[in-house]
Amino acid sequence: MTKIRVVLADDHTLVRAGIRTLLEGIDNVEVVAEASDGREALELTRKHLPELAVLDIGMKEMDGLQAAAAIRREFPETKVIILSMHSTRDVVEQALRAGASAYLVKDAAVTELELAVHAVSRGEVFLSPAVSRQVVAGYMGGGRAERSAENALTGRQLEVLQQIGAGKSTKEIARALGLSAKTVEAHRAQIMERLGVRNVADLVMEALSRGLIQVRKGGG
Repeated sequence: MTKIRVVLADDHTLVRAGIRTLLEGIDNVEVVAEASDGREALELTRKHLPELAVLDIGMKEMDGLQAAAAIRREFPETKVIILSMHSTRDVVEQALRAGASAYLVKDAAVTELELAVHAVSRGEVFLSPAVSRQVVAGYMGGGRAERSAENALTGRQLEVLQQIGAGKSTKEIARALGLSAKTVEAHRAQIMERLGVRNVADLVMEALSRGLIQVRKGGG
């Protein structure tokens, strides 16, 4: 399988080293270059033509948003993940308008980075659960509050939701979809966050009411 080549940018050396370790722990991911600011990230993108740029939002010279916009404008095939300490709606929307495909808060669960990498590689948008449902719904609906939250679920999350609705266990879902149990659990947490429920029973009821899953009658 072709590796996902990554340019990583963060102005804190130790933070950057930690993120690099996490990225290279993901199957088929290779960090090909590191930058300490957005301008350097852009130059390294020109040099390496990576599939993915992972950018800290707060950097000197050129911040992550400026770098994201420049990279996406010059290299539209390169996807961008923004890392930030902030989860406010205006900052998230700025990142998405700049061309980012994913927005992760830095205190996110480790598994979210892997989920984000795989999601953006499939052409999907990924936002940390810490980013409110209102932010997700507002973006996906072009700012219309009435846009339903389920439209923010990725294709993979809908697959997981359907398996949950069928009564499958985490291990069974992992086997069926070719995922790790931890990845399934992370998807479930995100789905619950985005649909505004706190337990699996409520999740199933909410998914049924929205028509996202159907009850299958009969045995087997």
